[in-house]
Amino acid sequence: MTGMLALGFAGGWAWTAAAAADARGQTVTPLAAQSFANIPGKTLTALTVDYAPGGTSPAHRHHASATLFAYVVSGAIRSQVNGGKTEVFQAGQFWIEPPGSIHSVSENASTTEPAKLVVVAVGDDGAALTTFDN
Repeated sequence: MTGMLALGFAGGWAWTAAAAADARGQTVTPLAAQSFANIPGKTLTALTVDYAPGGTSPAHRHHASATLFAYVVSGAIRSQVNGGKTEVFQAGQFWIEPPGSIHSVSENASTTEPAKLVVVAVGDDGAALTTFDN
């Protein structure tokens, strides 16, 4: 990918409701976006990321208002957030990304098996959830 691509909250999806695949071997599928009646100005967004064997996501950052919860459904995901240790999360494991995180590594840890991740994020209404710079 070149330039900037943003995946936003309700009302600002960069992708349509259909899955969006890219040449790096990832497919992002929006599942739901819902504003909170009891927390004005906040939206919960859920999506899946399917990685082909060896698939990756480009380095990206998350909005200053967005907290993300990532859960590995199948396979294994290699992840590095905010310059910390690169870790491999297996199916059934999860991690939390605080607001404003820089996600340097997000990829399938296997070159032979697919992997799937569910992401649930809470952030400001209309804010770009993820911005890819490359």
